[in-house]
Amino acid sequence: MLVAGGVLTGSLGSSFKSEFNLPDVESKHGMDILTASFGGLGAGSTGSIVFQTRGAFSDAQKAQLQSFLDHVATIDRTTVRSPFGPTGATQVSDRGGNGTIAYADLEVPKLLDQDAAKQYASRVRSAAPHVDGVRIEYGGRIFAEFEPPNSELLGLAFAVVILIAAFGSVLAMGLPIGVALGGIGVGTIFLTILSNVVTMPDFATTLGVMIGLGVGIDYALFIVTRFREQLRLGHSVEESVAIAIDTSGRAVTFAGMTVVISLLGMLLMGVSFVQGLGIGAATVVAVTMTASLTLLPALLGFAGERIERTRWRGLIATGLVALALLGAGLKLQPLAVAAFGMALVVLVVGFFWSPLRREVPRAEAKPLRETTAYRWSRIVQGHPWAMSLGATAFLLVLMIPTFAMHLGFPDEGNDPLGSTTRTAYDLIAEGFGPGHNGPLILVSKLPAGTDAATLQEITTTLGSTRGVASVTPAIRNTMLTGSKDEPTAVMWRVVPTTSPQDQATTDLVHRLRDEVIPHAEQGTGMRVLVTGFVAVTVDFTNFVADRLVLFFGAVLGLSFVLLMIVFRSLLVPLKAVIMNLLSIGAAYGVLVAIFQWGWAGSLFGIEPAPIEPFMPMMLFAIVFGLSMDYEVFLLSRIREEWVRTGDSKASVADGLAATARVITAAAAIMVFVFGSFLGESMRTVKLFGFGLALAVLLDATVVRMLLVPATMELLGDRNWWLPRWLDRLLPHVNVEGTIEHTNPGEDDDAPDAEMELEPIG
Repeated sequence: MLVAGGVLTGSLGSSFKSEFNLPDVESKHGMDILTASFGGLGAGSTGSIVFQTRGAFSDAQKAQLQSFLDHVATIDRTTVRSPFGPTGATQVSDRGGNGTIAYADLEVPKLLDQDAAKQYASRVRSAAPHVDGVRIEYGGRIFAEFEPPNSELLGLAFAVVILIAAFGSVLAMGLPIGVALGGIGVGTIFLTILSNVVTMPDFATTLGVMIGLGVGIDYALFIVTRFREQLRLGHSVEESVAIAIDTSGRAVTFAGMTVVISLLGMLLMGVSFVQGLGIGAATVVAVTMTASLTLLPALLGFAGERIERTRWRGLIATGLVALALLGAGLKLQPLAVAAFGMALVVLVVGFFWSPLRREVPRAEAKPLRETTAYRWSRIVQGHPWAMSLGATAFLLVLMIPTFAMHLGFPDEGNDPLGSTTRTAYDLIAEGFGPGHNGPLILVSKLPAGTDAATLQEITTTLGSTRGVASVTPAIRNTMLTGSKDEPTAVMWRVVPTTSPQDQATTDLVHRLRDEVIPHAEQGTGMRVLVTGFVAVTVDFTNFVADRLVLFFGAVLGLSFVLLMIVFRSLLVPLKAVIMNLLSIGAAYGVLVAIFQWGWAGSLFGIEPAPIEPFMPMMLFAIVFGLSMDYEVFLLSRIREEWVRTGDSKASVADGLAATARVITAAAAIMVFVFGSFLGESMRTVKLFGFGLALAVLLDATVVRMLLVPATMELLGDRNWWLPRWLDRLLPHVNVEGTIEHTNPGEDDDAPDAEMELEPIG
């Protein structure tokens, strides 16, 4: 599938684009008028070229730059508004402290995907002349410098170290990572192919890799752990594989399907941009889950009992490979090459030098009730009220900033310092004011007989509105085409006094729509619509925010029902829903404090900006699905112990002790994999990675290690209460397996105190 999919992707290519296809909002209707009456002006891909000189532009400089802009106009039928033409005086400013600044507006009539935009930007830059004394920068998403991420290499390096430290086996480490890589390889191929038929933003692949790597290692780790456990109990390799898939494989299937369903819940939002993100992420998760159920059993068959043996050559070489991955992720190529070369040398020498061929001694597993996790559970159960209230209060305090969350889109002002888009943005803000980076477009169909005085009155009203820096005279569509026919539409460009991402700009859009325009257009027969990129993002944010309750309700309701079916309980799923809401809400609060308010922003290389409106949805869907993994693995073991012994107190401690090691390792891997994406330049990827890492950390520590044992201790046997009539109605879903998996030769009822790792029972 990797080979065939790679060939197919090479022939089809990709079509990633950040298109806000909203169903029925004002900005969309405005765009329709621009497309129909102004030849798509304002509805295509836009950008700018910014020029700066120490003094005034000389005639020679103007001639060279105008020649350059004339050439740009021939590339993909670009519309160019030059600052050096007859109407370009307003595009030249000497108010900047570092000289005169001028800019040219560019617009390609069609929306360009990531690859097409990259080619277009390359053609424009290659045509740029070297003009003495003139600095040239390029602004807008069309010129954004998108670099493939390296952070997944950092995540892999950390995953290697964590798995080796936790399980002491090179094969037990390599199989989950290999399966995850295979899954995300095929998954991203499918995602790329789907981008040709579904609207997906250009960072969908990065998010897919991030999510796929985390869940892929997670799912494979649970199955490998169960496989090793059965080998230690005396089963054959084939029996161990079958039992691992029949038990942990069932839980992986259930957990993976829950994540996929949660992500596909984003289809309810009715926005192609958001739906594309959900479909893309769900595709990668589904494929990595499938890899754990198909590729992994085959690899386990090859590994066999060797999975329990680790030689010094393999251990040392693995450490060097982790160092090489770390060097590659940090772009320290000499370190990466040297470490990888040394790993090869160790492997080769290890076949001949006896010290490297020796097996690494294995540590004896502690009895279940002598583990740290068991003792910790007893401490928590000894103080259930204090632990419950303390953990809840901690999460609620972290959640406080959530109530001040400002949904919106960052702009080029949040691009990395030194990038051409960020420099162009800052130059325009310096020379013309921040609002020039995001002008509003007002457009209306023009009733026959509308005179110039009426249009001038509207222009005057707009110009006197609070928050408006400037407004152009009314531009009839015939003025642009040169036609002598009766004009059918009119537009204005309104420049706010504030930047596109500023809350004051959003307030201006609402003020124009709700107060200014209805009064100005009264009696004219016109319906003036506010559109343009800024208005589209405002409408997109409002549209998504209005549907968040529907989305959250659908995911919470589905999760509650699924957990109720699996655990035959009302209180267990209710607690799970509440606890997950607390951990996700706390993660939201920290995100607002860092990414919106700018607290400790310099530490992470982040400037304050609104939170992208699709981020709460994506984080909620993914984290809620991932927390179901830990919920299923932990609570199913607790329930098994309770059914076997009837002791609600001991079952909690035994269940936590049996699963703590594998859950902790899986969560630590996810935290490092997701957290490594803080090193990326794109703010969206930083926010997403940090949010996922923090939410998983809170869920695996505060929720699993504090709230779950404390609340289950308080409720006792009531945890498993379910009305009989409801028990008869609910279908039975078995996530514990059907294959007999006790120790061969032992009584089925014999205690299994040596089974330190038992993910699901």
